[in-house]
Amino acid sequence: MLKRVLVMLVAIWCGAAQAQEPIKIGAFLAVTGPFSFLGDPEQKTLELYVEKLNAAGGVLGRKLQLVSYDSAGDAEKARTFAKRLIEQDKVDIIVGGTSTGETMAVVPLAEQAGMPFISLAGAVVIIEPVKKWVFKTPHTDRMACDKIFVDMKARGATKIGLISGAGGFDKSMRGECLKVAKNYGIEIVADETYGGADTDMTAQLTKIKNTAGVQAVLNAGFGQTPAIVTKNYKQLGIGVPLYQSHGVASKQYIQLSGDAAEGVRLPAAALLVSDKLADSDPQKIVVSRYRSEYETRFKSDVSTFGGHAYDGLMLAVDAMKKAGSADKAKVRDALETIKGYVGTGGVVNMSPSDHMGLDLSAFRMLEIRKGDWTLVK
Repeated sequence: MLKRVLVMLVAIWCGAAQAQEPIKIGAFLAVTGPFSFLGDPEQKTLELYVEKLNAAGGVLGRKLQLVSYDSAGDAEKARTFAKRLIEQDKVDIIVGGTSTGETMAVVPLAEQAGMPFISLAGAVVIIEPVKKWVFKTPHTDRMACDKIFVDMKARGATKIGLISGAGGFDKSMRGECLKVAKNYGIEIVADETYGGADTDMTAQLTKIKNTAGVQAVLNAGFGQTPAIVTKNYKQLGIGVPLYQSHGVASKQYIQLSGDAAEGVRLPAAALLVSDKLADSDPQKIVVSRYRSEYETRFKSDVSTFGGHAYDGLMLAVDAMKKAGSADKAKVRDALETIKGYVGTGGVVNMSPSDHMGLDLSAFRMLEIRKGDWTLVK
């Protein structure tokens, strides 16, 4: 009898101890380095909302614990940190991967370990072909090409110049734009590239300027170099519209570009224009609340990149609640069935064949006017 009581007490103690163990959210982000204006708001967002969730009681009766490393945008560091998160820190899910290069370096590890991984990077290659354990929150580079080409066509531009960088996102977006251009009757008549360390793109832009018939230019770029392209563009007096990717959707791009950014268009999430959305817009409440909470806490402008981290964390939490568990396989399965999640990036509807769950309506076309974002009607 005593032995049975002891066994029961041990079982109760173990169960209580397990219930108190935190749910570990792993992250590797480019908090410093050339992509810091993306990774820093991602890190701050995760810290803010882990804190807020814990203050509200946690998830499934357990506190959340954020285990995060600064990859500085380096793919090899990202791989090392992801390995540590999986093998040593024993995290329950990974929400991170600021850039495409970092993300793709970690994908094989996540797949092999059976680790749910929600990436914050943009390239379509992250989710196509579908990878069992990998999901993502941002709009894809292909979607950016689609949205931009629709807008170009509406403005009467059918012959365009393309300029792109050497990074993983840049190369992927360039490739996607080349693939889908014909779907919109767009002809790419100039195609130039630049290196990640380049500080002047005048030579490439001059070639585009001198190409007969160019009616608009698209920079498939990411990070800080698009600001250089924008400044060089103005210096050369290129008199046709300039488009950028969603990879520059932060106030820092406007600040780095100065008045050269006037008139530049790009596709981005509704978050950047939360104050300009109609009250009937399903994202209005979500993006307005996130913007207010982030800017109040950190005294800095919100960016779509922090929004990607917010969506990644909240999708992870929703999946755990739906699964009733932090079990990795159950969470993965639950992520794949999420429908109608309203986030900063759009309304998410996941499926076994779509591990992002956003359609083109999630993108808004923006134009920079007087140092601020405006909605293109």
